[in-house]
Amino acid sequence: MKAAALLLLSALVGSAFAATGIDVSQLFSTSDWSCVSSYGYTFAIIRCYCSTGHTDSNCAQSIRNAKAAGIQYVDVYIFPCPTCGSSGASQVQATVDYVANNGVASSVGQYWLDIEGTQYWYSSTNSNRNFFESMVSGCSSAGVSCGVYTSSSQWSPIMGSSYTGGSSLPLWWAYWDENWSTCTGNFGSFGGWSSAAMKQYSGDQSFCNMGVDKNCW
Repeated sequence: MKAAALLLLSALVGSAFAATGIDVSQLFSTSDWSCVSSYGYTFAIIRCYCSTGHTDSNCAQSIRNAKAAGIQYVDVYIFPCPTCGSSGASQVQATVDYVANNGVASSVGQYWLDIEGTQYWYSSTNSNRNFFESMVSGCSSAGVSCGVYTSSSQWSPIMGSSYTGGSSLPLWWAYWDENWSTCTGNFGSFGGWSSAAMKQYSGDQSFCNMGVDKNCW
């Protein structure tokens, strides 16, 4: 799994042309994913932990359907619940265990930590930083490669504009400019990141009978 993640990150950094993919939070059929693949989309990022504090029961089947349709790279994302009473590390571990127990671990490259929505977080940036750092620690303990999904407008109110505690991890940057051709070329530094590995360039789209966000690297 680590090897797959490293290969994906190498592709992220080394590609001269933008590759495109989608992220989803619902279950879609193999035929829907085949439609996505037919348009040349090569990667998918699937929700595997919900903001309500539990793993997403559709995640494993979503991974299977995407792979069966020929999607080359599949990652998962964790939409955490900081106020649900369990630590960030335990939520990461729950996700990793779910993936393993459902037999899809070999299909997953990267685990992305979704940092957005002030309504899901504490009002204290210190509390939020502690929870986030627990998640990062959980990634290390579980032996999985993690990255961060966020934007400047989400990161700053949640973690504080001066906080750089996630900058050692790859960034999946949310910036809905509808521009995939140059992809991350227009990135503006924040949170200690000077570059982004991937960009979510379009959100809340209807595509191939699916509700998706669109991404590039």
